[in-house]
Amino acid sequence: MRNDDERLRPVDLARLAGISTQQVRNYEEAGVLPPAARTASGYRTFTQVHRRALLTYRALLHGYGPVTATGIMRAVNTGDVPAALALVDAAHAALHGERAALRATSEALETLTEAPPAELPRSGLRIGEVAALLGVRTSALRVWEAAGLIAPERERGTKYRVYRPADVRDARLIHTLRRSHYLLGQIRPVLDGLRREGSTEALRTAIATRGEMLMARTRAMLSGAGRLDDYLECVDRVAG
Repeated sequence: MRNDDERLRPVDLARLAGISTQQVRNYEEAGVLPPAARTASGYRTFTQVHRRALLTYRALLHGYGPVTATGIMRAVNTGDVPAALALVDAAHAALHGERAALRATSEALETLTEAPPAELPRSGLRIGEVAALLGVRTSALRVWEAAGLIAPERERGTKYRVYRPADVRDARLIHTLRRSHYLLGQIRPVLDGLRREGSTEALRTAIATRGEMLMARTRAMLSGAGRLDDYLECVDRVAG
């Protein structure tokens, strides 16, 4: 069992994490590590608390990223545990939002696959025809256009809107998600993904890859949160 009062050199911490001694000093200056004691000659000395802090930060990095991980450690080391936990909560909420958006994309994609659109004329459709096809009002199509979700062409002379097959596809996707109570801001990433990947199959592959990445990140966040909980207990024990 390690002695909490055992003194460690910067090189000891560096070897533990596989980093340079300069990086250890940088971590202390950034507030990732608690302030180190100094010898009479000015050399830093660390303890097992610093070792735990370093291991915690390195674990948080994988799931929360450097900015959030640094913010969490700074808050803990300055005694503001509520602020640290708020950062943890915010990161998990953001991840939940990403997963919800991915699920929306997947659901919308399945809708497109199950009900392929009818053949459309080469000249495209007018706004009233699209509205009738989808079973919505023309005002809904104008709202979606004003929000930047669709951008039908305009005829040169009449300035009438002309919806090409891709526009109708996007409008149908928007209509599907709106019926599931998705907000316009939540729909934008779905459309962006479909346009970026170029096809439903490519988007499906991208969704699967993103899902695996989110799963790995969730596991990393759980691991980091476990380390953080251990560190908080250590800090409480030392303070007590």
